[in-house]
Amino acid sequence: MLTSATGARELRRRAVGAARRVAAIGRATAEAWGEVDLVPRLSTQEDLLAELPRPAGRVLFAGAEGARPLLARELGADVVSLYRTRPLRPTGPVGGDLAVVASASAARALAAITRAIPVVSIGPETSAAATDAGLVVAAEAASQTVEGLVSAVRAAG
Repeated sequence: MLTSATGARELRRRAVGAARRVAAIGRATAEAWGEVDLVPRLSTQEDLLAELPRPAGRVLFAGAEGARPLLARELGADVVSLYRTRPLRPTGPVGGDLAVVASASAARALAAITRAIPVVSIGPETSAAATDAGLVVAAEAASQTVEGLVSAVRAAG
């Protein structure tokens, strides 16, 4: 199970042998890996869990350190952390009319710098993290894609 393009690239780089079956959350993650067997209709862990054939068998959950554990917990998956997300701080002032956040960690990092800019979120988990961090969510993408984000930005503008 791959939950990000970064995780897919890292697993591909480190993998020995071929995977038997691969599921990826989202088109970008699937493209970063190559050939996959399942990409859920919506790019969330919940949708992947709902669309996954059962029994799932032995599952490897490959992602970021501290990734949301829903899939791993529900499937009793082996977990491998392939990378760590580190928030960066800009050197100058932060401003703008709107910010786009494409992950919960991005929402938390933005909130640590400023809460004055409304955000457009890539999806429900990111929106929840943004709200929890004190950000105002102006819009949420209907699909967890670049196209969905662009539509949400237009709607918020």
